[in-house]
Amino acid sequence: MPSFEGILPINKPIGKTSFSLVSSLRKLTHIKTIGHAGTLDPFASGVMILLIGKPYTKLSSSFLHQDKQYLATLHLGISTDTYDLDGQITAQSPLIPAKSQLEKALLEFQGTIQQIPPMFSAKKVQGKKLYNLARKGITISRAPITITTKIELISYIYPYIQLKVDCSKGTYIRSLAHDIGTLLGSGAHLSQLNRTKSGSFQLIDCCDGERLFETGYNWPDYLQRNSL
Repeated sequence: MPSFEGILPINKPIGKTSFSLVSSLRKLTHIKTIGHAGTLDPFASGVMILLIGKPYTKLSSSFLHQDKQYLATLHLGISTDTYDLDGQITAQSPLIPAKSQLEKALLEFQGTIQQIPPMFSAKKVQGKKLYNLARKGITISRAPITITTKIELISYIYPYIQLKVDCSKGTYIRSLAHDIGTLLGSGAHLSQLNRTKSGSFQLIDCCDGERLFETGYNWPDYLQRNSL
């Protein structure tokens, strides 16, 4: 029987949870020990690194510390409690920022900056996951974290802004969307997200997460067994 242990980059489809891909691989490989190098929200797509087998899950921390790259679409004029399209609308604005205002605002998010993690996140504060508190309507103060970002404006056709974001570990793209909207005065939320790179892995390196159980689809061809 072939060994399915290794590093597997997957292109996560929109609508699937990160856990569903882990569950699928457990069925396919009959290996229970499977880790990841950063999850993606169900509405997001793109590069997700899965580590199959104990020798590879031990590498998790090294992968988690690597930089990421995203294509992000922001929807101006609508703010949500989760900072993304899955949340409840908290505010709306008819304000239409000029492109020059947007370009000026983006300068505030270049380089090393401070970011406050969103309440709807898995980050723990005093042993409690923030999203568990947020679902109860509880908001607590969160210490800012230091991140590094490089943001390129791809297009702006109101109400949509498309950005390419290169960022360090721990960056919340949802928070970037919210904070950019706040600075512009119009509000915004993240409406689309595609992770195009994780560390050295790009979309071209990934197997198709939709096709894992498809007859004849040879997903093991994408397995890598090198260490960092």
